[in-house]
Amino acid sequence: MELLPLDKPDLIQLAAQWLGREENYKWNPISLRIMTQRDLHVLRVFTPDDRDLPIGIVALSDICRQSKTAGSVWAVLGRKRYAGHVVRAVSKLLTFGFGELGLEAVSAWTVETNVWSRRLLERLKFRYVGRQRRRHWIDGRPYDRLLYDLLAREHREVPDVPVPRAGRGFIRAACASRDSNAGPSAPEADALSS
Repeated sequence: MELLPLDKPDLIQLAAQWLGREENYKWNPISLRIMTQRDLHVLRVFTPDDRDLPIGIVALSDICRQSKTAGSVWAVLGRKRYAGHVVRAVSKLLTFGFGELGLEAVSAWTVETNVWSRRLLERLKFRYVGRQRRRHWIDGRPYDRLLYDLLAREHREVPDVPVPRAGRGFIRAACASRDSNAGPSAPEADALSS
């Protein structure tokens, strides 16, 4: 797996297409371009082990170098079938954030109904630290935002684990116990909300 910076127009365009989908709340491509130009964000597209084709995007946002924190970590998949790669991609980005950027703490949040993202955060050893009540309105209904954080000393990079993939031998992925066809449903396609 590789994490590639969004420093080329074609990678920015690809990420903008993923983020512009309805299930990802239709991000504005201009916002993405601005994010790639500011030190407040670290965005990376990630590839599977067996090819160079980008399959998703991971990011640390709201980075404050003075307090050594990132206000959020998030991920978006290009295709659901690559959901098993998200844990490793986020883990590698966290290793970069704690090691290269010198961060001491990273926060994350997800909507209470996003079970897939909650499990992902738990696999990465994020700790549940609180709840903001009725923070999101989805289809006319209120939902709470669940808050998590991870300290540098608590982070351990997720190791590569061979996972069988039907008819194709083995692929490398971080979650061997996860059904390779399972993944976030459309509202959960953002893996980690930001």
